[in-house]
Amino acid sequence: MAKKQFKAESKRLLDLMINSIYTHKEIFLRELISNASDAIDKLAYLALTDQNVGLSRNDFAITLTTDEKMGILTVSDNGIGMSREEMEENLGTIAKSGSYQFKKTMEKTEEVDIIGQFGVGFYAAFMVAEAVSVISKKYGEEQAYLWQSAGADGYTVTPCEKDGCGTDVILKFKKDTEDEKYSRFLKDYELRALVRKYSDYIRYPIRMEVEKTREKEVPEGAEKPEKPEYETYREIETVNSMVPLWQRAKKDVKQEEYDSFYRDKFYDFEAPLSVIHTSVEGAVSYKALLFIPAKAPYDFYTKDFKKGLQLYASGVLIMENCEDLLPDHFRFVRGVVDSQDLSLNISREMLQHDRQLKLIAVNLEKKIRAELEKLRDNDAEKYEKFFDAFGAQLKYGVVADYGIHKESVQDLLMFRSANAEKRITLKQYVDAMPEEQKKIYFAAGEGLGRLAQLPQAEPVREKGYDILYFTDEVDEFVAQALGVYAEKQFCNVATDDLGLESAESKEETEKRDEEAKPVLEFVKNTLGDKVREVRLSRNLRSHPVCVVPEAGMSFEMEKYFSRVNPEFKEKVGRILELNAEHPVFAALRKAMEEDSAKAEKYAKLLYDQALLIADLPLEDPTAYTDMICSLMQ
Repeated sequence: MAKKQFKAESKRLLDLMINSIYTHKEIFLRELISNASDAIDKLAYLALTDQNVGLSRNDFAITLTTDEKMGILTVSDNGIGMSREEMEENLGTIAKSGSYQFKKTMEKTEEVDIIGQFGVGFYAAFMVAEAVSVISKKYGEEQAYLWQSAGADGYTVTPCEKDGCGTDVILKFKKDTEDEKYSRFLKDYELRALVRKYSDYIRYPIRMEVEKTREKEVPEGAEKPEKPEYETYREIETVNSMVPLWQRAKKDVKQEEYDSFYRDKFYDFEAPLSVIHTSVEGAVSYKALLFIPAKAPYDFYTKDFKKGLQLYASGVLIMENCEDLLPDHFRFVRGVVDSQDLSLNISREMLQHDRQLKLIAVNLEKKIRAELEKLRDNDAEKYEKFFDAFGAQLKYGVVADYGIHKESVQDLLMFRSANAEKRITLKQYVDAMPEEQKKIYFAAGEGLGRLAQLPQAEPVREKGYDILYFTDEVDEFVAQALGVYAEKQFCNVATDDLGLESAESKEETEKRDEEAKPVLEFVKNTLGDKVREVRLSRNLRSHPVCVVPEAGMSFEMEKYFSRVNPEFKEKVGRILELNAEHPVFAALRKAMEEDSAKAEKYAKLLYDQALLIADLPLEDPTAYTDMICSLMQ
C-alpha cells in the first residue's frame, strides 16, 4: 500500500515535537500509558449504557510486554480502539486529539476525566523508537488495522487481525549510542520505576511480565543439596498502585498508612510530625496530601535543596517539584497535589498559565499555617521539635520579599525567654507584659550565658520585664522587619533607648553630663578615631563601661555581614558609654588629676573591656595584656 504523508507539515512539526517539546525521553511511556487509560475510559463510559460491551471495570487493564532480543516494547490496552478513519485522524494528523473531542462531547452531559487532550503524546514514542506500529480494533467493528511509521516520512494503514477491541502500540527502539541507552527501557526495573514515577495512580492496573527468583523444588525422593539452588521465572505483576492515598476519604486512612506513604515517597526514615489531607471543590478542584517533616533534610539550608510539591493531573505526574505551590517560608512541606482543572501546555510538562496554581497555592498556605497553629497550641513538644528543624526558615520568611509575608508568619515564631527560660511566642510575651511596659525588649548575640549578663539589660531586669534572647543571626533582621507587634515596639537593650527613665532621672543625667564633660573629652582625645563619641550611660548599673553602635546597624549585624561577605569592611561607629556612678569612673577622674599617663591607660583599658563585653575583637590583644601587667606593677 502506498505510504501516506502526515497532514500537518509533517517533517518540521514532528521534528519539533521529538526534539523540543519534551525535555525527558522517558516521558514517552507516561504519554502512551495515559493514551491507553483514555481509551479504556471511553469504553468504560460506553459500558454504562451498552450492555453488549461485556466488560466490567475490573476487566480493564494496560499491559507492557518486552522483547529484549528484538528491542521491542508493546503497550496494550483493551479500550475503545480505533477505526481506520480514526487512525487517519488521530495518528495521521499531528495535534489531533480524539480524547479532546470525546471530552468536549461529554462535557454537556456528564463530567468525564480524560488525561490526553492535545494529540501529541503519541509522537513522543519517536524520541526513542526508530519505528512505531499501532494495531487497533474498534469496539463494535470486525476489522482491525495496522498503522506503521518510521517517522516524518509518512505512514501506512493496512487491514490486519486482532482478537478483541483495543490497541497495541509497538515500539522498535533505536540503537544505543554513547549519549543515550535506549535499551534501558526494556529492563523490568526501569519500566517499573517509570510507571511508579509517572503513572502510579492511573486508575486501571498496569501489568507487565517481570523476572523473579525462587528456590528450586527438590523432586520427591531426591537428595536435598547442601545449599539451596535457585531458578528464575517470569510472572505477570501489577506495577501501579492505582488508587492514590489522597483520593481516599480521610476517615478511611490510618495514620500508619500516611506514615508509610510519606517514608516511601519522600525517602525519610522518620514519620512526619503532621499530615494535612484536604479535598477542595470550587473554582479549582483539587486534592492534596501534605506532610510537615520531623527533621530538616541534610541539604535543606543549601542552594541544592529543591522545594515544591509533586503536581499530578488526574493521577499522572506532571511536575516533580512545583515551586509555585509553596511560599518560601513553608518550603519544608512535602506532599502531592492532584487536580483535573490544570491548564497544561502541549507537552503536559508545564502549565499554560498559573491562575489555577495561584488559587491552589493561596489555599494551601492557609491550610499549612492553620495546621502549624494547631500544633503550636495543642502539642507544645511537637511544635518545639518542628521549630528546632524549621524555625529559621520561618524567620527568613519574615524578612524575605521586603517583609510582605511577615503578618502571615509572625505568630508562628518563637524566641528564648529570659523569665520563662524556654521558647515562647510573641503573643505569649505580650500577654505576660505588665500594663506599664511599653516595649518588647530583646538582646542579640551568640550565647545565652553572655546575653544573660549583658550590662545594658540591668534596668530592664530591675523592672522585672522579660527579655527575648535573639541567638539566630536572622533574629535582629526579623525585629527590624516587624517593627512592632501588637502595637508594641521592639527594643534592643544594647542599643536602643529603653524608655525607662523618668523626667527627674533625665534631668539628673543631663546635670551629670555637664559635670563629667572634662573626663569624657579626655577619654575621647585618648582613644581618637577608635570611637565616634564618649558619653555617660543611661542604662549601666553595676558595670563601669559598655560600647554601643551608632544608630542604624548593630554589632551583630556587622558580624553577620562580615561573615557572609568577607570583603565587607565597613564597621559600625563605636560609642563608648561610662557609668558615672561606678567607682572606676572616680578612679579615672583622680588619675587625670594626678597621673595623666596612667589615666590614658585607664581609658584604653576601659575601651578594650567594653569591646570584650560586646563580643567584639580586640585590635591588639598583646598590647591589652601588657597594659594590664603595667598597671598591676
